[in-house]
Amino acid sequence: MSGYRLFGSRRSGSAIAEAGLAIAGIDYRLIDAATWLPESALAELHRVNPLGQIPTLVLPGGEVLTESAAILIHLGLMHPACGLLPDSASGRAHVIRGLVYLAANCYSAISVIDYPERWCADADDDEPAKERIRRGTRQRLYHHWEIFADAFLLDRYLSGAAPGALDWMASVVSRWAGTRSHLREARPAFATLMDELDRHPAVTAVFSRHWEE
Repeated sequence: MSGYRLFGSRRSGSAIAEAGLAIAGIDYRLIDAATWLPESALAELHRVNPLGQIPTLVLPGGEVLTESAAILIHLGLMHPACGLLPDSASGRAHVIRGLVYLAANCYSAISVIDYPERWCADADDDEPAKERIRRGTRQRLYHHWEIFADAFLLDRYLSGAAPGALDWMASVVSRWAGTRSHLREARPAFATLMDELDRHPAVTAVFSRHWEE
């Protein structure tokens, strides 16, 4: 049996999985791979995840976990003492709902903004069409974040009295597509919480590797 292997890249969603692994106290081997890095381990990534998406986590037994929310949920269930998921059933239900909300409504919008031609036939060379898609998607993305900010603050943090899986995923995903700037105007208290989470000692090493030059 091999150890944990994580396929990822700097400034990407793999920061979510890396934060979860660090908090759970799990050693892993990071394999640099991303579709936008042609010299990276793309062939190896595609063998375990045909979509070529990161993060992709290979467990010691060879099982493959994809999707950031699923990785955090798995780590939280396998290592309950680490605090990624709350102890109470109601708290876990809240956090799992929030993780899936972020994945379905916020994270998913980023690929539309980054690659609008994938979502509109014959738009490869139509820059005005691609810009309309980006603009509309951003508006919808920001609306989803406003709903999230209003609905998911459980206690001091999104996960409860201490930060957990939902906080770390929100901290990373809210960095993209101008979300933080929008939230500073629309939901300033929530934006302040996200800024605070960026600097939390539990994830400083991971986030510094991803975003500090």
